[in-house]
Amino acid sequence: MTKADLVDAIFEKVGLSKKEAQDIIEILFDTIRQTFAEGESVKISGFGTFNVRKKMARRGRNPKTGEDLEITPRRVITFRVSNELKEQIEKLDA
Repeated sequence: MTKADLVDAIFEKVGLSKKEAQDIIEILFDTIRQTFAEGESVKISGFGTFNVRKKMARRGRNPKTGEDLEITPRRVITFRVSNELKEQIEKLDA
């Protein structure tokens, strides 16, 4: 699903114009981006939690050349699915 698909879903289900739906999606994603930039987590009830996690520098290896290298420290975003969503997904498999 893409942003355009989300806009279409809001347009069809809520009845807002496509421009209004697109503005809502952009505001939502901008807010989430800003929250991540501040190092905060985003919890969406019934969906899951996005956490910003710091990874330390570590030794790595270029798989193509076999050369050793240093992987720089960085921040990554992890996602933990909520129990409610996990149950819904498991029902689909049954």
